Amino acid sequence: MSPGDIKNIKNERPDWDEYFMNIAHVVKARANCASRKIGSILVRDKQIISTGYNGTPRGIKNCDQGGCERCAARVRGEIKSGEGLKNCACCHAEENAIIQAALHGIRTEGATLFTTFTPCTQCAKMVINAGVKKVVAEEDYLDELGTALLKEAGIELVRIDLGAQGRGLGAGSTGHEDGGKENGI
Repeated sequence: MSPGDIKNIKNERPDWDEYFMNIAHVVKARANCASRKIGSILVRDKQIISTGYNGTPRGIKNCDQGGCERCAARVRGEIKSGEGLKNCACCHAEENAIIQAALHGIRTEGATLFTTFTPCTQCAKMVINAGVKKVVAEEDYLDELGTALLKEAGIELVRIDLGAQGRGLGAGSTGHEDGGKENGI
C-alpha cells in the first residue's frame, strides 16, 4: 500500500458529524409513523447515550398498522402535511431520544442531538430544557419557531448534507413521499 492509498482511505472515513448522522438514519428505519420517518440520537463525548425514532408510544398499536388515525388520513391525502398535529398519536424522534435517556437515568446536559430533520417547536422546547448544547440536522422541518427558539437559547444548530454517501449505507430515503420538502409532518 502506498502513501497515496492511505490518503484515499482516510478521505473516505466519515468525520464525527457524518458518522453520527449516518447512525441517525439507521435509527429512523425503526420508525413506525405512517407519514414520515425520522431518527435522532443523543451523543456526549463521542458516545451515543440515547436513540429515538418517531412512532406511537409503547403499548399502542403502531402507527403504520392503524394506530394513528391522523397519520392514516395524511397518507390517504385527506389532510395536508402539518395539519391536525394535535390529533397525532405519535411521539417525535427527538422526544423519544430525550425520554429514553430520562427513563434510563442518563444525563442529557451538554449532549449533542443528531436528527434527520430540524426539531419542531415542541421538540425544540424539550431540547432546550434537556440541556442539549448542539443540534446537528440534515433536513429542514420548516418550523421557523422551533429553529428560532434554539437560536435564542444559544443552542448551536449545524446543518449537514450527507448526500449519496450517507444514506447509501442502507438507511433508506427520508421516509416521506415528497422527500421531506413539505412543511410539517
